[in-house]
Amino acid sequence: MELEHFIDLIGSYGYVALFFSLWLGIFGLPIPDEAIVMCGGFASSLGILQPYGAFFVTYFGVISGLSIGYAGGRLLGAPVLAYFGRKNKWKKHIERAELLTARYGAFSIILSYFLPVIRHLVPYIVGANQMAYRKYALYSYSIGFIWTAVFFAAGHYLGFNIEAFSQVIHKAALLLFVIIVLAICSRILYKRKIIFSR
Repeated sequence: MELEHFIDLIGSYGYVALFFSLWLGIFGLPIPDEAIVMCGGFASSLGILQPYGAFFVTYFGVISGLSIGYAGGRLLGAPVLAYFGRKNKWKKHIERAELLTARYGAFSIILSYFLPVIRHLVPYIVGANQMAYRKYALYSYSIGFIWTAVFFAAGHYLGFNIEAFSQVIHKAALLLFVIIVLAICSRILYKRKIIFSR
């Protein structure tokens, strides 16, 4: 689905189209979440949707979609991951998400927002690991608000440049992710060096 067609869909069905496209993102819609959020911002700049209403519908669509993954992990657990892990399409993504969660714990929820596909898998994994909902919500909903605000504002002010910006931001997000991971690793190594030097 091209972004122009998605804007037309929002024009026809309004907030419902915006919410459910994000809510169903966990099932692999062909449009990246970043582009959908930016389309919400763009639609609000055209007057199709009211800006504050569009933003909060978008935000709730993002966090509720990811919360489905968390609830699925709590209810269905590791067997579903093992099943999909045997499929080539999902194996690499699941391995990366599990590695991220094992290394960074709850902080992996924040990091996952910068990684397409992984952002939908990490909530499932932390749910399967029985992370408390309150802890999950604290991390996911707070970073989710910031993430949504950034892309919504970008869509609102960039307008027809959404598609090009979406491709650039994917690369920038991956770069930011690498920088964050390197900073965390450096801090851990520094602390270990201090401990062993005593």
